[in-house]
Amino acid sequence: MPDQNIKQISVPRDTVEVYLSDGRTYQGKRNTPIIEFMKALPEWMNPPIVGAVMDGELRELTYPVRKDTFVKPINISDSDGSKIYRRSLVFLLQASFEDVFPKMELSVDYSVPSGGYFCRVIDHSPLVSTEVKSLEERMRFLVEKDLPIKREIVDLETARAYFASKNYEDKLQLLKYRKKQELVLYQLENHRDYHHGYMVPSTGFLTFFTLVPVEEGFILQYPRRKTPTILKPMPQYTKLREVFHQYGDWLDSLGIGSVGSLNDAVLSHGIHEIILVSEALHEQKISEIATQIAGDNNKKRLVLISGPSSSGKTTFSKRLAIQLLTHGIQPFALEMDNYFVDRDDTPKDEDGNLNFESFNAINRVALERDLLSLMRGEEIQLPKFNFHEGRSEPGEIVSLHKDQIVIMEGIHGLNPSLLTNFPEQNMFRIYISCLTQLNLDRFNRISTTDTRMLRRIVRDSWARGFTAQRTISLWESVRRGEREHIFPYQENANAIFNSALVYELAAIKPYAEPLLRQIPFGTDEYREAKRLLAFLNWFIEIDQDLIPNNSILREFIGGSILSEFKIWNHA
Repeated sequence: MPDQNIKQISVPRDTVEVYLSDGRTYQGKRNTPIIEFMKALPEWMNPPIVGAVMDGELRELTYPVRKDTFVKPINISDSDGSKIYRRSLVFLLQASFEDVFPKMELSVDYSVPSGGYFCRVIDHSPLVSTEVKSLEERMRFLVEKDLPIKREIVDLETARAYFASKNYEDKLQLLKYRKKQELVLYQLENHRDYHHGYMVPSTGFLTFFTLVPVEEGFILQYPRRKTPTILKPMPQYTKLREVFHQYGDWLDSLGIGSVGSLNDAVLSHGIHEIILVSEALHEQKISEIATQIAGDNNKKRLVLISGPSSSGKTTFSKRLAIQLLTHGIQPFALEMDNYFVDRDDTPKDEDGNLNFESFNAINRVALERDLLSLMRGEEIQLPKFNFHEGRSEPGEIVSLHKDQIVIMEGIHGLNPSLLTNFPEQNMFRIYISCLTQLNLDRFNRISTTDTRMLRRIVRDSWARGFTAQRTISLWESVRRGEREHIFPYQENANAIFNSALVYELAAIKPYAEPLLRQIPFGTDEYREAKRLLAFLNWFIEIDQDLIPNNSILREFIGGSILSEFKIWNHA
């Protein structure tokens, strides 16, 4: 007998229900855009909701609710939400720039500290402050009008024809290698363009921004995720800006202006030369840093190296050591991790977990005492941290001779409070990061964070046995430590090394893609993997055999000749 509680329904109901994780349920008409449900939430604008995860998939606010759905609101303090907001802000800037300066061409080059993009006018003198002000006024006028940002899917030939009419050569070059036969375009008034990812539904969402004139251009400043409705004062980043501009010059010398031109080089068999020149530029910069250290009348006795995760610090340290050896300087490697305080004294984070990245997790008194003793030529016993037992134990007995220099890498290396009594003139600080400047096109940036995360996903797989899902799940805590302990001090460096390689994403692609595809549907990590896979799809992969065995990239894909190289640690 059939269950008497089961009833046949002949006509589907015309309403749908939206379920939130906290138990709240909202009902509305079928095919109502999800934005209407989000507007009913008390937290709708605190901070502003700019997207939604519907049954495990990230959706724009214009997406219709066709069935009962589990929904997670996405606001601008979320990772996905911040990307939606910043991408939409770039489109607003692009449209406003074309309105105010129709005969000029704008480029969004790279991200800057404290939240912002450095922008410049191509083949033209920089905008003066009054022109930047006029541009910002136009942007705010469009925000005030709350104009719709419309999404449409067009066939590839239609997109190509439109970009040709606008003389967008970089986009035409990029689309030459697109496999899908359609493309999503967004429209704001009479402005249309491709942007890699979702947008807000209208300009009225884009209230938090400002334009800041700087040398060679201006900065489009946006709020950081931790303070999503506040624009903090823009810090000085003179040294970092110089490195970005140098990398831009490198790209010009290589003839690689965008991912499209990189793909051209791969298919024309010119990639071998690009790899060799890129690696030579790295070696040249490392040699210059070694010369700086050696050329100061042997005053430098301590080299401190710091940088965010997956910047290539290990390989850089070894290549720097080799260059120092050519100057007759024998390096001595000191591990900051051996100066951890005992587990019982380790600080805890806001969730009650042990915080090994805390500044107070390092026994700074012992570290400074040992370094000063080594500088005086004294023999000392180094500590050795027992990670299994969680305590410090006696390590090897060492001393330095007058031609040796200590190399130490660690998260706190640039913090001026690390070694307050160590003579400043005897220290040399180096900041290393993967400062990507190669972009998909003039308005679609490649995030330096994405490049580092892909490096780490690949390395974690073969070196630690981690799944891509686990690496991505830990990434937010890694980023939090970087923002707190590394980025605020990057301008303290005596030298900055950019470990980015123009060809690296084409080389990482075949390693990363199968790892990302293993992440289960419906998880937070799946959405991130889906985004990264769509991004990597723009690149034509290259043969890993072309990559030199001492390349920084080898630290992540494997096969480095430097893996067995040890910095000499004895007098």
